[in-house]
Amino acid sequence: MLTITIYDVAREANVSMATVSRVVNGNPNVKPSTRKKVSEAIDRLGYRPNAVARGLASKKTTTVGVIIPDIASIFFAELARGIDDIATMYKYNIILSNSDQNKEKEFHLLNTMLGKQVDGIVFMGGNITEAHVEEFKKSPVPIVLAATIERSQQIPTVNIDYKQAAFDAVIGLLEKGHTEVAFVSGPLHDLINLEEKLEGYRKALTSKGIEYCEEFVVEGDYSYDSGIEAYEKLSELPKLPSAVFVATDEMALGVIHGAQDAGKSIPNDLEIIGFDNTRLATMVRPQLTTVVQPMYDIGAVAMRLLTKLMNKEKVEDHIVVLPHRIEYRNSTK
Repeated sequence: MLTITIYDVAREANVSMATVSRVVNGNPNVKPSTRKKVSEAIDRLGYRPNAVARGLASKKTTTVGVIIPDIASIFFAELARGIDDIATMYKYNIILSNSDQNKEKEFHLLNTMLGKQVDGIVFMGGNITEAHVEEFKKSPVPIVLAATIERSQQIPTVNIDYKQAAFDAVIGLLEKGHTEVAFVSGPLHDLINLEEKLEGYRKALTSKGIEYCEEFVVEGDYSYDSGIEAYEKLSELPKLPSAVFVATDEMALGVIHGAQDAGKSIPNDLEIIGFDNTRLATMVRPQLTTVVQPMYDIGAVAMRLLTKLMNKEKVEDHIVVLPHRIEYRNSTK
């Protein structure tokens, strides 16, 4: 296929290549009649500016890499939407990749993005190791973490206070008189579960003088099926909990359906609080009480922070903590 170049447009419009470049890049110092002539030549020839070539010349590609675990997930899709909307507003294109929270794949994608000369990267992952931090620090372009815990706080991040959010959810159940509150966690190798949500759960119990019971903590893998399995494990205990705090909405749906299949009434026999406030929370019956993690806002703020870093604007605080709240629905009384 014949590639139309800037030279072809210049010849067609009978102007210099510099003039074509000025028109393409929106430079105001071009006479309206000349701009019209060049624009008509571009349309006639079907010329598409080469972003890579322009990037080499300007050292910028106006492209941002986005690495998230799974775009098919409702949870991550909201985040990606927030990133994309702000990227569009600031005239950046995004390259989106799924990492499956696999460390080798994460590093491979990081290097692939950098090889494509992206101007910055938004990264979301579960388990951020020292090796991750070293890779991020070596990056020639800014990296912002979204809904991702990084213990050393060396890398810019946008999150909510997960520990406080978990504490608030559990304390709400305890203050209703529940003394047996279980926790269905995501994978405990993820810091967000081990050091944030689990700690918030424990702190709430301690604050009410209730002993932490290891049997009441069941580890899931974020999936609906693991929520059903978690309920089955809890139902085998000598004493069944009267309330459950669940680390994600999807697992919470599994817990609700597992309990209902066992003949339990929600919320009369078992009160349940989820986490994330995805669309799933309103699709289940009874509708799910859940911690609101503003995924769209986290994505949007992470992208805005990245634009500031890419443009070397002043950033007051590279660790951003957004507010959370609990949306009470019918899975609690």
